[in-house]
Amino acid sequence: MYRFHRLFIRKLEWEDRNLLVKWLSTPEVLKFYEGRDRMFDLEKVESTFYLQKGHETGCIVEYDGVPIGYVQFYKLDSNCKEDYGLIHSNEILYGMDQFIGEVDYWNKGIGTQLVTAMIDFLTTFKKAERILMDPQITNSRAIHCYEKCGFQIVRRLLKRELHEGEYRDCWLMEYTH
Repeated sequence: MYRFHRLFIRKLEWEDRNLLVKWLSTPEVLKFYEGRDRMFDLEKVESTFYLQKGHETGCIVEYDGVPIGYVQFYKLDSNCKEDYGLIHSNEILYGMDQFIGEVDYWNKGIGTQLVTAMIDFLTTFKKAERILMDPQITNSRAIHCYEKCGFQIVRRLLKRELHEGEYRDCWLMEYTH
């Protein structure tokens, strides 16, 4: 679907189910994505990523031909716009979420490459004027990565995400093209 230097981002396929199970049952990954109390098995992966899909486009991230992570992007609908306080915006707004599931690929700058690739893809091919993300405020590594890529913190979203049994605050972050 999209190549950016050593990264290749392709649409999620049915055959990718076991990759998602592997990644989303790894405590280090779940510490930041979904929560360590919410491990995924095959049934949960199929239900969450294949059967109940909304308007997101799910993709597998490959690095030098090795599947290492997941990214999804979506045009913000009226519910998302309302949640973010952007209900009156006429701009083309996209959201995205991602994780690197292969822990051996952490801390190598690949997250920065991935976010940069998605910015390039969404602004070039989807004509996104703004891209939004809402990481938990305690996820400092992700926030630093997003800021390196040009995202800015806009405001705090109180009790935005249920994570490991409690609602956590998130930052609304945006990239403006």
